[in-house]
Amino acid sequence: MIKTVLFDMNETLLDLSVLKENFGKYFEDKYVLNYWFAKLLHSSTVIGGMGEYTDFGKLSEAALESVFLESDKELTDEIKTDILGSFRNLPAYDDVPEALKLLKDHNIKVISVTNSSYKMVEEQLNNSGLIDLFDSYYSVDSVEKYKPFNDIYHYVINEEKINAAETVMVATHDWDLFGAKKAGLHTAYIKRKEDQYNPYYLKPDMTNRNLVDLAQEIVDFN
Repeated sequence: MIKTVLFDMNETLLDLSVLKENFGKYFEDKYVLNYWFAKLLHSSTVIGGMGEYTDFGKLSEAALESVFLESDKELTDEIKTDILGSFRNLPAYDDVPEALKLLKDHNIKVISVTNSSYKMVEEQLNNSGLIDLFDSYYSVDSVEKYKPFNDIYHYVINEEKINAAETVMVATHDWDLFGAKKAGLHTAYIKRKEDQYNPYYLKPDMTNRNLVDLAQEIVDFN
């Protein structure tokens, strides 16, 4: 029986369309957001692998600087604020509130676990109107190591005094679920876009395109 669900935030619960639109003001390439995000994840993984830690916001800014430099475009402070400031005001996907309420109605604890800072996740939860649907939220600031390294998953389990075997991690990123699976958690994949789930990562226990349906699978999971 599942008693706790951990949720990734960005792109899992929060829609990045606003961020994509803001990138679109300065780039014609529709894949530039994906490229920037890939560079951001690469740097966070390298830094984590080397036993170092830098605030995710600073890594986000560095990745943005790199993308503009490679594209021979000028990046001003105003443009940085325009693009990266989008993170604070991302809307929730339409299926999110109902899914969270379904889990709460079945006495399942709901927790956010993110690579973003505590300040950022608090702003995101408030601005998206989701704050009251969560029991608690955690940032990798607590362990100074990003997902998918297992430190944050173990930290949340210990802090919340929960059992990994009764916990599910929900994300739209296969690398996040791979990390959670290696940490001993069950995993649930919400397919937010057309993308291949890496065939060399551990497979999720559940998969769905709709978060309400996925939440019901979690409720029924044994």
